[in-house]
Amino acid sequence: VQLAVAYLREGQMDVALKQAKKAVDIDPTSVDARNILALVYDRLGESTQAEIHFKAGIQAHPKDPYIRNAYGTMLCRQNRYEEANVQFQAALKNPLYKTPEVALTNAGICDLARNDRVQAEVNLRRALQLNPLYSVALMEMAKLSYENGEYLSSRAYLQRYLAVASHTPASLWLGIIAETQLGDQDAVASYSLMLRNQFPDSQEVQLLREWEGR
Repeated sequence: VQLAVAYLREGQMDVALKQAKKAVDIDPTSVDARNILALVYDRLGESTQAEIHFKAGIQAHPKDPYIRNAYGTMLCRQNRYEEANVQFQAALKNPLYKTPEVALTNAGICDLARNDRVQAEVNLRRALQLNPLYSVALMEMAKLSYENGEYLSSRAYLQRYLAVASHTPASLWLGIIAETQLGDQDAVASYSLMLRNQFPDSQEVQLLREWEGR
């Protein structure tokens, strides 16, 4: 399982698949083995195989929160929102779940995908109550605040995000458009320069060029 995880992180999918299959052959009831094999199949775009192994892992260990969260994330990407929510809620029911903020954030992202912004904010705020330093939830709240027209709040969440994580093209772009709304041209120029220098080939740089050309 550990080898499969390592190869998955490095993008060596063929080796990751081989190691994950070995793990399942050794112990078909291992939730970790089923989870990693399902994740590899999901990454390969073989969702039918991924679902088979997610379900097998859940059947063997119905209270395991990690495989529930992973399965829910895949279901959400397939626009199976109600089924995804069932999995997230099952994960959150386990009092021994060490990272419930992850499932709450994924539930919030799924809420946004189905245009339920109110429930998304509820889940994201719950995630940050449990872990105020969880960068994924901070970025999602920064984006949601901007979309709600709450630009000062968006700036605050982005600053909290930058205290615990590094810039991405998406975070820099958000900084540009939020600071534009707030009228801080120095911040806009700073974010724009960082975006061009650090991520010159990103889609956000193209957005910046189009935005500046208007």
